[in-house]
Amino acid sequence: MAGVSFLCVAAAALLLLGTGGAIPPPEEAARMARFVLHNCDWGALATLSAQEGLRGQPFANVFSLSDGPPGPLGGSGVPYLYLTDMEISVQDLEINSNASLTVSLAQTPYCKKHRYDPQNPLCAHIIFCGSIVKVNDSEAGLAKKALFSRHPEMESWPKDHNWFFAKFNITNIWVLDYFGGLKIVTPEEYYSVKP
Repeated sequence: MAGVSFLCVAAAALLLLGTGGAIPPPEEAARMARFVLHNCDWGALATLSAQEGLRGQPFANVFSLSDGPPGPLGGSGVPYLYLTDMEISVQDLEINSNASLTVSLAQTPYCKKHRYDPQNPLCAHIIFCGSIVKVNDSEAGLAKKALFSRHPEMESWPKDHNWFFAKFNITNIWVLDYFGGLKIVTPEEYYSVKP
């Protein structure tokens, strides 16, 4: 019976996502992490709140993100964000830059096509831990191309909000893409593979 379920998962791994790439098999956790991030346009960023009444409490918020232009070869693996100090989570990050970021294939056609609930491990999701840092001038062009290629509306956001490009500096990665619990991937493993 276990062999049959593995064959079903392997067959599902060969199916294409709506974005044009084949989902990696469960034994390739680092590739899965890169794949999921590259195929997601947003994620849930969790910070420790600095807001009155919530100080020190976990606080999750949705942010648009991109690791590069769409397509199978467009991803760098670096989650870029377009932020303003006016945003409540960014105010949290000014006090403590540590955060976690969760991205899930639930936002792609893949899980709906297979009728996977977002909480089903086969609807892969990745949890990144690390910190948010502003990008330097040499990286700003890359971040801009990555974000504006997926989120063209960003170019017209109010200039007086003092938007800036930032990236999620990854220190830990957990992959949940199959039954049996989380898989740990190091940043070195993650950046050494293609999605």
